[in-house]
Amino acid sequence: METQDLLKAVVDSAEDKKAQDIVVLDIRGLSVVADYFVICHGNSETQVQAIAEAVREKAEEMGLNLKPLEGFEQARWVLIDLGDVIVHVFHREEREFYNLEKIWADAPRLAWSAER
Repeated sequence: METQDLLKAVVDSAEDKKAQDIVVLDIRGLSVVADYFVICHGNSETQVQAIAEAVREKAEEMGLNLKPLEGFEQARWVLIDLGDVIVHVFHREEREFYNLEKIWADAPRLAWSAER
């Protein structure tokens, strides 16, 4: 599976659940953990869980074997490890607090939309 196809599927799934401020960071060369981070947030625990569940379902449909979702029950910061792509679904308040975009400021932001 192409990483770009996976990124598109993740962004589409998050947008379907009205995820806010979706950012794709290219962390190739900056981290050995993954190639891309997808960062987004929801405005309630229920929305955070819905976004994470939609991403998980899409990844499974694409044939990926997933590890358990980290943080799903608390729904404040859910981490979804898709191999080359790691998805961070935050509650708005946690996103502001942890500010991954600032921590990874050296990573290029990809202009991304579901139409891509």
